[in-house]
Amino acid sequence: MKAEILKLNKAGSPQAWIHFEQAATAKSKGQVLWEMGSLACTMYGGIQNNGKQSRLELPAIIAVEGAVVEQMVPGITNAVLFARDDFMCLYCGHTFFARDLSRDHVMPRSRGGKDVWENCVTSCRQCNNFKADLTPEEAGLELLAIPFAPNLHEYFYLKNRNVLADQMEYLKARFKNLVDA
Repeated sequence: MKAEILKLNKAGSPQAWIHFEQAATAKSKGQVLWEMGSLACTMYGGIQNNGKQSRLELPAIIAVEGAVVEQMVPGITNAVLFARDDFMCLYCGHTFFARDLSRDHVMPRSRGGKDVWENCVTSCRQCNNFKADLTPEEAGLELLAIPFAPNLHEYFYLKNRNVLADQMEYLKARFKNLVDA
């Protein structure tokens, strides 16, 4: 199975995408405080003394015990940056495969630009080479979207594009950059 379980802390903040086996371990050890969402997986075990096969049902989302540590959005990676920008070059507007994209710094690093979400956009190699060490304005290019740092819920969505409907509903309710149409 490709889908994973969304693991939350007891306060409801995303902590990790975990495999079914990890969720089964947490549930069998009594570490799951609450769960939500529809059934994501049923795991079957051995035959019990009563002749029935044991089974463990796992929901799409689990909250586990432990200290609540406020997690910040992790640093930028190309994979999540490209997902944030929907694999589209934010200069020419064309969509590409990840292998044909690169990270562009709106304010070039050589000119003091930082390697942060708000200064990085997805760019095709041709546009990135054309822009070179210039700002978009100096190169005569216009950004098609404003770069932003995703919040933790947005980051977890972007990190795992195989999100189940219940997981998406939970995460999307906490998106900060959602524009109502």
